[in-house]
Amino acid sequence: MTSEPSARPVRPARRARLPLSLRRGPVPWDRQRPTWREAKPSLIAHALKRARARPSGNWYVVGPSASLRDDRPLARTVTGREVVLWRGTGGRIHAGPGACPHLGAPLAESAVRCGTLVCHWHGLALDGTPFAGWEPLPAHDDGILLWVRLDELGGEEPLDAPVLPTRPAPSSGLTTVYEGTGLCEPEDIVANRLDPWHGAWFHPYSFVDLTVVGSPDRDGTQDGFTVDVSFKVAGRLVVPVRAVFTAPEPRTVVMHITEGEGIGSVVETHATPLGPDELGRPRTAVTEAVVAVSDRPGFALARWAAPALRPVMRTAAARLWRDDLAYAERRWRLRSTGRFPG
Repeated sequence: MTSEPSARPVRPARRARLPLSLRRGPVPWDRQRPTWREAKPSLIAHALKRARARPSGNWYVVGPSASLRDDRPLARTVTGREVVLWRGTGGRIHAGPGACPHLGAPLAESAVRCGTLVCHWHGLALDGTPFAGWEPLPAHDDGILLWVRLDELGGEEPLDAPVLPTRPAPSSGLTTVYEGTGLCEPEDIVANRLDPWHGAWFHPYSFVDLTVVGSPDRDGTQDGFTVDVSFKVAGRLVVPVRAVFTAPEPRTVVMHITEGEGIGSVVETHATPLGPDELGRPRTAVTEAVVAVSDRPGFALARWAAPALRPVMRTAAARLWRDDLAYAERRWRLRSTGRFPG
């Protein structure tokens, strides 16, 4: 699926003075319309196959941009390989193997001084250029997320930069990033996001009145899942929107708000393989970035209150991913034992 959403217009309506709507006659959870007939395993599998066929350029998300400070590095493991990132002079991002080339010290525990990474075992200093057998890795900071390119792991034709979706400028929106880890593979995370039909059934505390009004077809003329859904606020108060889910590359699914409140807002879900745990089970990191925008005058207040709102937004995301990681982990267990349907 491409990163550019396309959706049929919803019924024209005069814009409400407030973003909230009052549901009429809410349907109890167990009496809502079943969606299992529409959520065809073959349709989800086909969407997943198309996503996996798209190029990533060997780029992997390693964390939020805000997590990388000027005075210390950030370490991640991607498919069992240690990588370290730090900011050099002028804030430029550097990346490379996470082990010191001298005696293998963990560079994650080292310090950054004047843009140079200084090993805490014997003082070997790295400025981001090749030195003593240490070779840098291509890295990218898109302003919200950090990426590293691992050509020997990805095995694809390298790209100069990650495949990024269309998103609002971080300076114009309210941005937050959630991070979690599951015992599954990236495809299980992506498959979860390419199943919008589970939203109101599995997350009734967040979504109601969900209808999938468009799905990808096999000839590629329709690329993306288009969903009409209401975000639950409290009681009968909801925020109805139209959203389009697309997969611009194998490990990313993006939700664009195309109509309703917050047009242009995006939710990006990135899955990064970490490597096996002590029992040999695969581990995958979920990094979900939200960039919320609105042209309402009151949104300026929300941006001003961002430091207080971001923890609330991350808590809401954590609740959703508590369930969705269980979904993804269950899918992996079934697949790994040959019991997954289809």
